[in-house]
Amino acid sequence: MIRFKPTLFVIAFVLLAGCGARKQTVQGAPAGTSVPSSQTILDPNRIAALVGGKPEQAGKSVKVSFPRSDVAVEVDGWTMPPFMGLTSWVTFVPGEKAGIEAMVMGDLVLFEDEVNPVMSVLLNGGVEVTALHNHFFFDKPKVFFMHVGGEGSVEKLGTSIKAAFDVEETLRAKAAQPAARFDSGTLPSTNTIDAAKLDAIFGVKGTSKDGMYKAVMGRKSTASCGCSVGKAEGVNTWAAFAGGDDNAVVDGDFAVTESELQAVLKALRSSGINVVAIHHHMTGESPRILFLHYWGRGRASDLAGAVKKALDLTAWERT
Repeated sequence: MIRFKPTLFVIAFVLLAGCGARKQTVQGAPAGTSVPSSQTILDPNRIAALVGGKPEQAGKSVKVSFPRSDVAVEVDGWTMPPFMGLTSWVTFVPGEKAGIEAMVMGDLVLFEDEVNPVMSVLLNGGVEVTALHNHFFFDKPKVFFMHVGGEGSVEKLGTSIKAAFDVEETLRAKAAQPAARFDSGTLPSTNTIDAAKLDAIFGVKGTSKDGMYKAVMGRKSTASCGCSVGKAEGVNTWAAFAGGDDNAVVDGDFAVTESELQAVLKALRSSGINVVAIHHHMTGESPRILFLHYWGRGRASDLAGAVKKALDLTAWERT
């Protein structure tokens, strides 16, 4: 006859009981279906109180949506209901890392004059901006979609997102229709940019044409074919200037890695540079390169200094 030692029997019983306690089942769900413990389920009412809206819960996810019904949008001559793709949303899920309460991701429907004020509020509040692009052609007014994400406390993330929605509301309260242009005045009719001054700021030799100026700074990546690509193949940051030294415009494109993106966005926005697109130009490259397009107005030297400050946050080729 086999004899069990009492101590071993008690340990085995406790271990089995512990395993059973950790695995909860949903009433009516198939046998073996597990659900998060109460410690890993976010409170939808708390999220709604922070962000607004009516929460929808599906498993661990809590989603709040905000249809953009405040401004009528036409696409190809048809007035589009928000249901067809004009609804902002954010979803919260429990964090997976130690000490991280929640992760959030979402997509915000914005008009052109809302994009940069909203971006600044989100970045300052600890929420990342990961893409900015259009979803339609021939839309009036133009609509942009800002994809966001982040980790942290529900309080911090929710407060930041609510502040972004408040910016939208404030702008539309001031003007029911989105602005048709930046509020930055008229450029000189003749371009007279001093190239030597901008060369000194960027530390590279730019090119000039008809009083305009352009500097191009490359970096390296490896395309999906295994080919080395760089400045000549379009993996570059560039800045083009027109107008005069005291009244100029700069536009251009930044090539950044995923780990550089947020710092560059913050640097540009803190200098008053408008970000107008964030997307990729390639697939399968290594390291992954994202491209952000920008537009700014002001003194040429100030604009160049702002771009250079952001540029130096990236691994560009200083040759």
